[in-house]
Amino acid sequence: MQTGNSYTITPQAPIPSGLGPQTTAREALGGRDLSGKIAIVTGGYSGVGLETTRALAEAGATVIVPARTPEKARAAVAGISLVELEELDLFDPASIDAFTQRFLDSGRPLHFLINNAGIMAAPLVRDARGYESQFATNHLGHFQLTARLWPALKRAGSARVISLSSTGIRFGGVDFDDINFERREYDKWKAYGQSKSANALFAVALDRRGAAYGIRAFSVHPGRILTDLVRHMSDEEKGAAGGNLKTTEQGAATSVWCATSDQLEGKGGVFCMDADIAGVVSEEALQGLGQVMTGVLPWAIDPGLAERLWQVSEEMTGVKFTA
Repeated sequence: MQTGNSYTITPQAPIPSGLGPQTTAREALGGRDLSGKIAIVTGGYSGVGLETTRALAEAGATVIVPARTPEKARAAVAGISLVELEELDLFDPASIDAFTQRFLDSGRPLHFLINNAGIMAAPLVRDARGYESQFATNHLGHFQLTARLWPALKRAGSARVISLSSTGIRFGGVDFDDINFERREYDKWKAYGQSKSANALFAVALDRRGAAYGIRAFSVHPGRILTDLVRHMSDEEKGAAGGNLKTTEQGAATSVWCATSDQLEGKGGVFCMDADIAGVVSEEALQGLGQVMTGVLPWAIDPGLAERLWQVSEEMTGVKFTA
């Protein structure tokens, strides 16, 4: 929704799409032919990421799957055509730069960047810079990755960047006074919520910068799925998370829909779930929602907070997007 060089905010409200919670990734594609398109799917070799890779590749896209453990990835994507494996550790800035330089050297455009990889409820670990691991991996790693791939996204002429967020945003927004838990006691769920809120805010600020180049950004809640992402959770926590679970095929649907749907042409900067743009849930209503959320919380789509996070992310990574 753009006129000239102006930017129009896409309403944070269902379209509606005609799809829903049970929609699978293949159904979300709606028979589209993606031949000639190039995609990168971080974490595209397990869980929701693997189903995202499979759906895009089966529709004809070439899918690059960067992996921290290439051997595991090779076994997972065996039998899926049009998949290229690469090496990438989002926890290591040098690894991100090396991967992105290899891709840029290929001269190829990038039509779909699916920032799918992530960790959840991890114990306190810090990277070499002293940054808390969930924020460093889930947000800062993808911020740097997207910045380095910016020339390839612009080269596509029309591209989409999908950041996997979560209704885990309910655990809290970004604490700009203590992002790395240096002064407050570490809480793995607050750290996770902070990183997922950052993923959503990133899409807001990125879309504003990318629209003029035909690059639109979206954040996605895939749904509640028991994948390897829950490896740090106790049995009690896993039990509490039960109910209303999706399959991985259903979990990948919203990512695939955001990347490919014609219904989203000219739109961006919104939080999506169940293969549609989500509505907004008030903080007052949050108290009675328990484990089930039906929309996005205001702090995760706030343009002012998105811009503040952008500046902080540039400072923390030392990376800026090229004009």
